[in-house]
Amino acid sequence: MTPQALAEACAEAMWADDHASAGLGMRIARVAPGEAELTMTIEQRMVNGHGIAHGGFIFALADSAFAFACNSFNRRAVAQSNTITYLRPARLHDRLTARAVQTQSAGRSGITDVTVLDQEGRVVAVFRGLSRTIEGHLVEVTP
Repeated sequence: MTPQALAEACAEAMWADDHASAGLGMRIARVAPGEAELTMTIEQRMVNGHGIAHGGFIFALADSAFAFACNSFNRRAVAQSNTITYLRPARLHDRLTARAVQTQSAGRSGITDVTVLDQEGRVVAVFRGLSRTIEGHLVEVTP
């Protein structure tokens, strides 16, 4: 199995049980080894009292892209720590794209950077996730 095919199989396996991401209307736009791109449109239920997207929904999108990127190697990985910086507001009906790239990996730890963009290509937020692999695999691979 090629690394690309493995990344796609891992994403498919994860997506089958990811009710949180699907429930928020996220879609997988692209996955590759150590990378993932997810999209989500800001709905009325995601807007806060300031009339802008609640930061928790933006965080959730970035966190999901992070998860698909760091699990793309068929080694189960979970979040160890995450940070996010919001640079501009997202608004009702904005289509956000979270692009995740694993930038470092050593032993069981990894660092994945995620950029969240609006439909105009403007950076809404920057997220950094630290992952830790745990026991198990997402898909069975036969040699």
